[in-house]
Amino acid sequence: MSSPPSHVRSGLTAEQGGPEGPEGTPEGAEAASAGPAYAGPPLVVAVTGAASGVGERLTARLAAAPGVRRVLAIDERRGSVTGVQWRVLDVRDPAVAERLAGVDVVVHLALDLGMSTDPKARSAFNVRGTQTVLTAAAAAGVHRVVLCTSAMVYGALADNDVPLAEDAPLRATEEATLVGDLLEIERLAQRAPNAHPGLSVTVLRPAVVVGPGVDTVLTRHFEAPRLLVVAGSRPCWQFCHVDDLAAALEYAALGLVEGEVTVGCDGWLEQEEVEEITGIRRMELPASLALGTAARLHRLGLTPAPAGDLAYTMYPWVVSGSRLHEAGWRPQHTNEQALGELLEQVSGNHAVAGRRLGGKDAATTLGAAGATVALVGTAALVRRARKRRRM
Repeated sequence: MSSPPSHVRSGLTAEQGGPEGPEGTPEGAEAASAGPAYAGPPLVVAVTGAASGVGERLTARLAAAPGVRRVLAIDERRGSVTGVQWRVLDVRDPAVAERLAGVDVVVHLALDLGMSTDPKARSAFNVRGTQTVLTAAAAAGVHRVVLCTSAMVYGALADNDVPLAEDAPLRATEEATLVGDLLEIERLAQRAPNAHPGLSVTVLRPAVVVGPGVDTVLTRHFEAPRLLVVAGSRPCWQFCHVDDLAAALEYAALGLVEGEVTVGCDGWLEQEEVEEITGIRRMELPASLALGTAARLHRLGLTPAPAGDLAYTMYPWVVSGSRLHEAGWRPQHTNEQALGELLEQVSGNHAVAGRRLGGKDAATTLGAAGATVALVGTAALVRRARKRRRM
């Protein structure tokens, strides 16, 4: 099967060339919902981070998959999925190797992607956890490990191809941000087969993940009173619903896709389409003002993401998903549907530059005239609050 044509922007805009099935669903979605066509021997699959998020969704899928004989669910707490074997432990514990005895495949999803976690603690958990899981899997005789990073590792740059191929170079910059963790995980994945002969590693790189419980600096972009647009930039928005990501991870767990694999809704949305769908007007700022203000706010500790992350709202980092499409996977959600669900989930929240506001902050900022005042006003509000506490 072929990947979606590169000119397709939206799964719902059939008049623009997007493949579409009945009732607005992407073509082939009904077949994909039946699950992957796997003809190999039944597998024993372990999932870390199985108690919540995409890990919980994948664990439930695998428990019902005919190609899976047994599912080992690993997390720091017991989850609600039934029909699986639960093991409660920290993935950084070397004892995880003992728990992986007899396992064929490990899908490692125990990552801390939280907005409020201390960056050093988060990096220590993400990198050390991945190192431990890879080493433990090799020691236990596991033959495949599946990791999940993000399409952000390609970087958001003005000269990016649209869409990016899976083998495009990773050009993201490493600042004190989550992207640095993901790039280090990518390096661990690249080195693992040489360090552990017989172990193969598959890495999934999703677009902007949306769905229940997902809270990132990119989803908070749509909690702002205005959509910040940097003058001269070319935003292209592509989403990945957590259910589609779980389905893609199932393909990877069964060995139906290998290597570096991108995943997202078919096509992408231009900035004008995003504004039409959301009903949120833009505030266009010069690059020097937007980036300079974002850098100052981050230095002051007032916003969770460095200024470099603003590039992901400025330039394209759309991915093709070619390898998954060739394997028979199809997304069940379009970009419009994913964005619509995101808007429902963030309704009532207010954030500026990734910093969620509440109470007086929200009232004052939303009453300001646009994103410029909001960005600078956020810093002023917090500085005043700190000054009052010191008095």
